[in-house]
Amino acid sequence: MEQRLILINLLVKLGVAAAVASALVRSVEFKSLLFREERSLKQKIYLVLWIGIPLALGVWIRFSATSFLAGDLSFETVILLGVVAGRLTGVLGAVLIGLPALLHGEWATMPFLALCGFLAGQLREMAPDREDIWSFSPFIDLSLYRMIRRNLPTPRIFDWQVMFFATIVALRFVHTELFRALPRATYSLESPNLWVEVAIYATSVMVVGTELKIWNSVRIQIKLEEQERLLLHARMEALQNQINPHFLFNTLNSVSSLVRFDPDTAREMIIKLANILRRLLNSGDAFVPLREELEFIDDYLDIEVVRFGRDKLQVVKELEPASLDVMVPSMLLQPLVENSLKHGLSSKIEGGSIYLRSRLADTKLIIEVEDDGVGMGAVNLLERPTGLGGTGIGMANVAERLKVLYGDTARMTIDSHEGKGTLVRLRLPVLQTEGAIPSALYEERSSTRR
Repeated sequence: MEQRLILINLLVKLGVAAAVASALVRSVEFKSLLFREERSLKQKIYLVLWIGIPLALGVWIRFSATSFLAGDLSFETVILLGVVAGRLTGVLGAVLIGLPALLHGEWATMPFLALCGFLAGQLREMAPDREDIWSFSPFIDLSLYRMIRRNLPTPRIFDWQVMFFATIVALRFVHTELFRALPRATYSLESPNLWVEVAIYATSVMVVGTELKIWNSVRIQIKLEEQERLLLHARMEALQNQINPHFLFNTLNSVSSLVRFDPDTAREMIIKLANILRRLLNSGDAFVPLREELEFIDDYLDIEVVRFGRDKLQVVKELEPASLDVMVPSMLLQPLVENSLKHGLSSKIEGGSIYLRSRLADTKLIIEVEDDGVGMGAVNLLERPTGLGGTGIGMANVAERLKVLYGDTARMTIDSHEGKGTLVRLRLPVLQTEGAIPSALYEERSSTRR
């Protein structure tokens, strides 16, 4: 074969390797199989099928279209399978990828590939840090430089990346000698020109390194997304778990006063408070049905009714039955109700009323919390979450949670008139089931705080 044609095939081989690696890693199932430390036998077989079938097809194409030799990536692929997933996976991949060659009379190909897969898997077991596998670079001079820098203070002979590089080159040399000894029993692209032969060896290393780099970039992206999700989880838990300590202090003071002259009412308040604290401590759910949220508010308001006096605080509910099964963020209404009590009704001598309303309108859930207190002025907290004015941290908490959870699909507005009261209206997307909750927002529904 002409030397120029060999070089063209080497370039195409790099392109084929990059294309196949990029195409495979677009699959969610493939990523779940590839980016894990431990795999069951079933998962190893699936991984071999995902990678081995398209590469076995490339070997078959070499026989049907002899001018297209770049599709045969069997040597590099088996090494990749072994180093990424272990010895058994490497050997299974060698059997699958070497099968077309065996059927065409190249009987030595499958045993040699099995040896490559086994040795690559053994090298994986020797890696002191699995990150060394994913950070492997075909530019061995950089690895040598890092090895020298590391060995200056504390000499160490073994460097995994250098060993991996040497293993690929050594196995490629064995393949060359095997092909020269048994040219009909296996296939290898070779050249009598020294520099072209060096390019052939370098291409094998580059193919392995390129595919690892492509997969590692996706792996790093997944890790960053996971860290972002965990950060969001922690942030939302912090917001969700905020409870005004003044509420606890005031409730305990009320219980202390009631114990002397109305022990039955004091007992009821303790039970209600226990229900509230149990909900806060035991529930890790980010979303709950509106019905559960309203049950929680009932306990909260029962305590406040006792504190304010039954003749000074009235609670009026106007709830559409169909709206009660819609999923809403947990602890959504308590800050709104608390704000009505603290900023709307507490300074009103004659007391007042709180109205809770819910209804469905098109694809939105409308929730309203209204009071006939002293008022506080209009503001849109989703558009200006830091402009709290007199609303306090609880309202900003709700606005920030809605912004994080729903983005621009939710809206929270406050309509307030001095001396007449305040109306807080929420417009939320309708989520009827847990499965409708966006997974990117809250995968932590399965977690439970203990």
